[in-house]
Amino acid sequence: MTASNRNAWLGLGGNIGDPVTSMAKALRDLDGRGDTRVLSVSPVYKTPPWGKIDQPWFHNACAEVETSLDPEALLAACLDVEQRLKRQRLERWGPRIIDIDVLAYEGLEKFESPTLTLPHPRMTERAFVMVPLADIAPDLVISGRTASHWSALCDRTGVDIARNDANWWK
Repeated sequence: MTASNRNAWLGLGGNIGDPVTSMAKALRDLDGRGDTRVLSVSPVYKTPPWGKIDQPWFHNACAEVETSLDPEALLAACLDVEQRLKRQRLERWGPRIIDIDVLAYEGLEKFESPTLTLPHPRMTERAFVMVPLADIAPDLVISGRTASHWSALCDRTGVDIARNDANWWK
C-alpha cells in the first residue's frame, strides 16, 4: 500500500443461502487483493427486509478498508466479488446471496458518477447500515453528522446482533 491510499466503508448483506459465510468470503477476497486491505469489521446483525418485505430476513455488516483504488474501481472490485459468489440481480431490493455497497470514501464528502453516488443514497435512514457502521466508525461524518448520530435516529426494530466475535469473517 502506498501513501495515496484512502479508507472506505462498505456495507455487506445477504439473505439467501448462508449470508454470513458469503460476507466472510467477500471480505477475505477483498482483503486478499494487493490494492485493498480490511481494517475493521462490525458484528453481524440480523435485520428485517427493507423495501420488499416478503422475503427472508437479512444478515448485515459493515467494514472499513484501506485501498489504493479510486471509488469507482473499488465499486468494480466489489461487484466482481459479488459475481464470483454468484450474485444474481433479479429484482430491486429482492433476495440476494451477497450485496456489497460502497458507503463512503475518505476525502469525498459527496461524489456522483453514472455508477456510484457517495455517500450511499438513503443510508442514513437505514438501521441495517447505520448500526453496524457506527460500531466501527462512530465518528465518521456523513451528510454533516456522525455515524453514531444517524444510528441513534434509526428505527432499530428487529435489528439484533447475530455474530459479535471480532474475527467472524476470517
